[in-house]
Amino acid sequence: MALPREPRQKMINIMYLVLTAILALNVSNEVIEAFKTVDKSLQGSSTNLGKATDDVYKSLEQKKNDAQYREQAAKWAPKADQVKVLSAEVYKYLDGLKDELKKGSGLKEDGSFKEDNLDASTRIFETAKRGDELKKKLDDYKAAVIAVDPEFKQFEANFPVSTEGVIGKEGKKKDFTASYFHMTPTVAALTIISKFQNNVKNAENTLVNYAHSKIGSVQFVYDKFAAVVGQSSNYVMPGEKVTITAGVGAYSTAAQPQITIGGSGVPVNADGVATKEFTAEGGGEKSVTVNVAYTKPDGTKESKPFTIKYTVGTPGGAAVMLDKMNVFYIGVDNPITIGSPTGWDKTTVSMSGGTISGTGSKRVVRVSAIGNASITVTADGKPTTFSFRIKRIPDPIIKVGPSSGGRMQAVVFRGQQFVRADLENFDFEAKFSVTGGTVYFMNPGDRNVKQVSLTSGSLAGAGDYMKSLAPGSTVIFDNIRVVGPDGQPRTIQNPPGFSLY
Repeated sequence: MALPREPRQKMINIMYLVLTAILALNVSNEVIEAFKTVDKSLQGSSTNLGKATDDVYKSLEQKKNDAQYREQAAKWAPKADQVKVLSAEVYKYLDGLKDELKKGSGLKEDGSFKEDNLDASTRIFETAKRGDELKKKLDDYKAAVIAVDPEFKQFEANFPVSTEGVIGKEGKKKDFTASYFHMTPTVAALTIISKFQNNVKNAENTLVNYAHSKIGSVQFVYDKFAAVVGQSSNYVMPGEKVTITAGVGAYSTAAQPQITIGGSGVPVNADGVATKEFTAEGGGEKSVTVNVAYTKPDGTKESKPFTIKYTVGTPGGAAVMLDKMNVFYIGVDNPITIGSPTGWDKTTVSMSGGTISGTGSKRVVRVSAIGNASITVTADGKPTTFSFRIKRIPDPIIKVGPSSGGRMQAVVFRGQQFVRADLENFDFEAKFSVTGGTVYFMNPGDRNVKQVSLTSGSLAGAGDYMKSLAPGSTVIFDNIRVVGPDGQPRTIQNPPGFSLY
């Protein structure tokens, strides 16, 4: 009787394994995308932290040659350099683990690999004991950087790098390897390693900034000189170009000025100069506000506003001048100015592609569909037609509290109740409402990504997860849906992610 049952039992075991694999595949698609989103945010946060820390290293180097700070810099700059070397070493080691994990998951020449592989992480980190090695590397790193200076001891209790295991369902704490890498999909294991890299960058930034604070504020060397503010012309006709140039007399290439022209940020070029060209609109005297924010040699910030004035002439014949933009926007009132060489008793105005209301020179246009529109002004029996484009209002920026993404204090983020859509740097009053989306939460020490679906801008449905956020947590918003004045729903591309500290 034993012989007939053995093949049958083998078949049952095989079917069980196949079923388990199918169930794992059904779950993994959503989980994999969530982990990839979190991993991308963590890598971006690490890059930003690295840039901020590099600025501090440069300032420390300069202060070693400054008589005012030389004595303190001689003590603290070498300590910061030790932290830099130790951090770079463990960061490079973590990169190596990523490469090994991808190769273990069938890495191909095109860079693809089996993201949902459940065996590679277990084989590498448990069977080959790389998990024990990683834990020791991280623990040794923490001990080494804390030991650089006795004053770093104050950061030990809340050090960003932690190898504590997570609490399992049975209420017992798992060991490090089982917590993070046992039967973990490759994409999740990569995300966990990115989390540790982000923790290392955070630790380095914290310690190096502290070392710098013992010397003084970041100093900038002003090594470039350029014009301040200028304009190409102060009298133009409708349709002609006006160019405004703005900069600072002297500036640092390490701290370039922040310049806005007409409420919109404008990047500066290699000479520290921002240039913006726009088309003259409407008629009469106009003005544009230019604001130049820059860092003074002592590291403090200063901002200076300028008002640029110019006059737009009125053509001799009929004219239609848009008072705000050179296009019509759907869902809002578009004010225009109409010029006529004859009296209004001899002038008629008509429109195709939208509706026009009002009398005399000041009118309002409403449009409802993307495309083209035209306005015909008939003055003393002579028609003149003007063509315009029709566009949707630009996408708003998704914000939580004061920020549109990046680093935020955990205590500040926990107090937020809404995610909102703000339309910035737009000439019209236009409001957007958040109608739905998805939020992913990832806490330190917990490899599971928590997912909450939103049906409005309220974060009340994510209340429990919001309360659990702590320094080192990551929050990612995805597929945020909004509705604007045109009544058409839209999904915002590249919604924000937050790295909490």
